[in-house]
Amino acid sequence: MSDKGMTTMAVKRINKNKVYSFIYHEGTTSKLQIVQKLQMGLSTVSQNLKILEEEGLLEKNGYFDSTGGRKARAIQIRRTARVSIGIGILKKMVHFVAVDLYGTVIFDSTLDIPYQTSRKYYRQLGQELEGFISGNVLDRSSILGVSIATQGIIAPDGQSVSYGVIMDNIQMKLSDFTEYITYPCRLEHDSKAAAYLELWNHKEIDSAVVFLLNRNMGGSIITNGLVHQGIHMHSGIIEHLCLTHDGPMCYCGSRGCLETYCSANALEQASGMGITPFFQKLRNGDSDCRQIWDSYLEHLAFAMRNLNIMIDGSIIISGYLAPFFLEEDVVTLLNQINSTSPFTLSRDQIILGTQGQYTPAVGAALHYVSEFLQNV
Repeated sequence: MSDKGMTTMAVKRINKNKVYSFIYHEGTTSKLQIVQKLQMGLSTVSQNLKILEEEGLLEKNGYFDSTGGRKARAIQIRRTARVSIGIGILKKMVHFVAVDLYGTVIFDSTLDIPYQTSRKYYRQLGQELEGFISGNVLDRSSILGVSIATQGIIAPDGQSVSYGVIMDNIQMKLSDFTEYITYPCRLEHDSKAAAYLELWNHKEIDSAVVFLLNRNMGGSIITNGLVHQGIHMHSGIIEHLCLTHDGPMCYCGSRGCLETYCSANALEQASGMGITPFFQKLRNGDSDCRQIWDSYLEHLAFAMRNLNIMIDGSIIISGYLAPFFLEEDVVTLLNQINSTSPFTLSRDQIILGTQGQYTPAVGAALHYVSEFLQNV
């Protein structure tokens, strides 16, 4: 009797998820379309629609055009019935984002809060999070969780940072945050979070290298449609790929790492100005900026060429610098890669990210959205 009851409950959960998932992917649909496409009984569909509507997960928004009979109600999911919050922690600032059930950013904010290994810092972060929630009038009961993307490799158990030279956050623990954040909480490496965002936006991707062009550079590897973690969670740390043995000193202690050539910090150091004014001068034809940018692209293309030979997939340009790239820059990269590689890339294999500096925070937030969608 118990086994039968559990089986019935499982079937009900499966049917509910099927109905919700169908509406989610269709965007707008009708009861009849659900019945026909899922080949599910009308009473079963009606029952699940009622449950989902009572749970506040659906909304009826208008009618379909009549084909001769009664107009069908247009059914959609409520995008903001649940929201997920992502926090991107950098050495000198913090990014907050809230995303809806489609992964769309509905609110974002950046605050100048330098990182410190102290309870005062974590307390302030918790207070600023509450301010972000109340300031944007988010329903606290709708918040799925808070996912924190930080510069630093996360330990396999997800409870602490195992390597964090940039921010000196080797002592960072998930418990530091949960002491002041009352929602479900998790830690994520910012580079891995960026890869999750790109997989969300490009579900067709099987294999790729993600170049996270933030103030400090990062990277990640995607294989078989999944973010590759590695034995010790430091797979894809392409920022420490050595380009020249006698190059600039990297924070890791080695010379000539990709970080020293292709991070936003490296570009600022080479130009002696901030990123925005640099690109303004570059696009206005400044010859010095052009020379610096050409050198930047040359080093980036060299790394892309070598990494793509190993991965044989897409190349994704993500993070802070991605919105500054023009089509002509992508074409330059493509030409330089193909001029020396035995295996040429096509233009559609180079993808530009869209979320800029908020990329890690958005990618981190998607964890709770994905989890919710799988378990409606």
